[in-house]
Amino acid sequence: MGWGPDPVWEGATVLSNEAASKSCVAVTLEISAETSAGFLVPGQYCQVKASQDEDAKPSFLAVASPPNAASTEFEFLIKKNENNGWITEAAPGTVLQCSQIMGGGFPITDELESTTKYDFPTQNILMFAAGSGIAPIRSAIESGQLKAGEGGRTARLYYGVRSTDDVAYIEKFAKWESFGVEVVPIVSQPAEGYQGRSGYVQTALEEDGVAIPRNSGALMCGMKGMAEAVKANLVKAGVFEGRILTNF
Repeated sequence: MGWGPDPVWEGATVLSNEAASKSCVAVTLEISAETSAGFLVPGQYCQVKASQDEDAKPSFLAVASPPNAASTEFEFLIKKNENNGWITEAAPGTVLQCSQIMGGGFPITDELESTTKYDFPTQNILMFAAGSGIAPIRSAIESGQLKAGEGGRTARLYYGVRSTDDVAYIEKFAKWESFGVEVVPIVSQPAEGYQGRSGYVQTALEEDGVAIPRNSGALMCGMKGMAEAVKANLVKAGVFEGRILTNF
């Protein structure tokens, strides 16, 4: 199916299951040290399923917490739907099945840090997320691998949600700002009296533009339509296509 190697399943215990927003929950699993050691790059993912049953359908979930070989906990941000109550409603102590780490994640080092592939170094990082797509972006921000604020490097996150109640990780925004990341929530269906940015992340990009495209790179995760529109806008502005990073 193009999703990489066959999964190697192991038991993973639910440590916590908490509402992260109106539409998403944050689920933390205790995994093995071996699985943790395989998580090196933000944007990598695991397959998770309810049981060892061969017919159990897995979910493909990007790890929301940053890589940390010293930790045996993975946090996932999951949008609730009618088919995933087995994880979004799983009580602490529930044993699920988790695969090894999969995927290459965001190729930050190979693309954003490269001075051989491109004429200019990356000085401006733009990030685009919609809904639960904020999960791997959070991992990238908290990993320190983006080096935001270092050597004059700037970083801005456009985070699209339907309503203010759908904003996940709002309690982390101040911390991310301290890391040098400007957070710009974009609400598509704002309530009356809302004072922030509204619309969609791709329209916000059109409104703001890209100040120095040849010095810029991007990370994004979200719905296909959003990702395609953002990429088209960035390429049109002059951002190197290789520096427009996705995790899948």
